[in-house]
Amino acid sequence: MKTYKYPARGEWAEITARPHLDAEELTATVKGILDDIKTNGDEAVKRYEKKFDRAELHSLVVSQAETDEAVATIPAELYDAMILAHDNISKFHSSQRLTANKVETCPGVTCWQKSVPVEKVGLYIPGGTAPLFSTVLMLATPAKIAGCGEIVLCTPPSADGKVHPAILAAARIAGVDKIFKAGGVQAIGALAYGTESIPKVYKIFGPGNQYVMAAKQLVSLHDVAIDMPAGPSEVCVIADATSNAEFVAADLLSQAEHGVDSQVLLITTSVSMAEAVEKEVASQLEVLPRRDIARRSLENSKIVIVDSDDTAMQLSNMYAPEHLIIATENHERLASMVVNAGSVFLGKYACESAGDYASGTNHTLPTNGYATAYSGVNLDSFNRKITFQHITPEGIKSIGRAVEIMAENEQLMAHKNAMTARLNEE
Repeated sequence: MKTYKYPARGEWAEITARPHLDAEELTATVKGILDDIKTNGDEAVKRYEKKFDRAELHSLVVSQAETDEAVATIPAELYDAMILAHDNISKFHSSQRLTANKVETCPGVTCWQKSVPVEKVGLYIPGGTAPLFSTVLMLATPAKIAGCGEIVLCTPPSADGKVHPAILAAARIAGVDKIFKAGGVQAIGALAYGTESIPKVYKIFGPGNQYVMAAKQLVSLHDVAIDMPAGPSEVCVIADATSNAEFVAADLLSQAEHGVDSQVLLITTSVSMAEAVEKEVASQLEVLPRRDIARRSLENSKIVIVDSDDTAMQLSNMYAPEHLIIATENHERLASMVVNAGSVFLGKYACESAGDYASGTNHTLPTNGYATAYSGVNLDSFNRKITFQHITPEGIKSIGRAVEIMAENEQLMAHKNAMTARLNEE
């Protein structure tokens, strides 16, 4: 990890920069795969599954028997943990239901809003180096609460053509019926365009690497909505002299092990804490099974020593992290200063892992600085808000002349006439 001591503001852009691939080459590669999926459907998906996941597939569909077999093999302890997580995710997201009231904006004019679920949603669940069965719970649970009619899940199989049993068990717990063996760009293309087996959806959810992120952004231009432009995962930890160096190092490494293009950032007001964390990171790293991945991620990562809490928060807000852990003694004060972050963890015991799995908040969050403009996945992500209005003759009298004047001044005479006809009604 590179260390910056009391960096000048001119260095902050470098500190907050993310690692990235060549965008032009990345986009060209992804577009080629998407075009192939759009033209050749299932055949192309199977071809890319053989190429990228080394899986020879006769069918993309996960059968009921495969799910039954997977659920039967899950250790009871893991199954119970998923049930607990599902219950907490359900509680938190159920609390987000909209209560809409009718509002009379002026005499005779009543407006209101109705929440309507997205009818067809696609969930992308990464497999790759780590099968993210927790993401199934994070996406499918609010989709079911929202009332989405069709929930389609795509996830890459292993080389033997089977989906990880924990992913299928989580899908069963969360109530997903349609599951398909497709990963990466080919899965995004299949969900966006539809194939002989995989239905076209209206909105795609789920995290992924930079190829998946690029694919989601490309298909969102014309074909389908997406949750957010999320890419490789990241965490920012803010620490002071009172923080627990062992905990902080563990938090940094828990994020670094996600992937080689992940990034971690430590901001601290304490030189001794920075040094202690660095030693802890080196020590803990050596015993991690995914230490090679974490080590490469740490090459993209930084430790920043700043002069005050206020400076720490200003830098964090500029970085706009996906996950923000405020592990300081005065975490409540600093929490009030958060402007840009996907999900915030307060105090020494609120590790990111809690939010990733079982506290109840959602772990599908904006990355790459998009927390400046996007929220993480929540119940609203699976709904649309439709507005309604009812106007009586009294309402026409209340707003009619204002509408005429505004339409006339925008030179939209047909708009004016639509109101004038009503004003002149005998």
